[in-house]
Amino acid sequence: MRVVIDTNVLVSALLHGRSLPFHLIALWCQGKITLITSAEQLEEIRRGTRYPKLRARLNPAVVGRLVNELKGSAIVIKNLPDVSVSPDPWDNYLLATIEAGMAELLITGDKADLLSLGRHGGARIITVRECLRLITGTEPDI
Repeated sequence: MRVVIDTNVLVSALLHGRSLPFHLIALWCQGKITLITSAEQLEEIRRGTRYPKLRARLNPAVVGRLVNELKGSAIVIKNLPDVSVSPDPWDNYLLATIEAGMAELLITGDKADLLSLGRHGGARIITVRECLRLITGTEPDI
């Protein structure tokens, strides 16, 4: 299954080792999902994790390792189409990544903007919990 994971979910996985986002990343590492990302998202990870609030809680080496894993093991889309659908214009690159990467799912916790869309292109927009339930067939117990 081809998925795009919202940057906030990726960062949350780094911050909380036994969280639902962490288990989602574990599924990717186990080859149970194909992760699609973009150059824009890699830059957002780098930029976002430099904010003082996050920098105090994240080891730069761990962030660097995630970015390198994404570059090496995920499908990285370099040229995104123009998309202007999200109520939050900063989220449009995720919707463009869905289109360019032919993703089936966008995994997010963004209720106000992304989850409210429900779908984009051929992809459903769902929560981490819904994705884990879909992939594993069981209810996450976290």
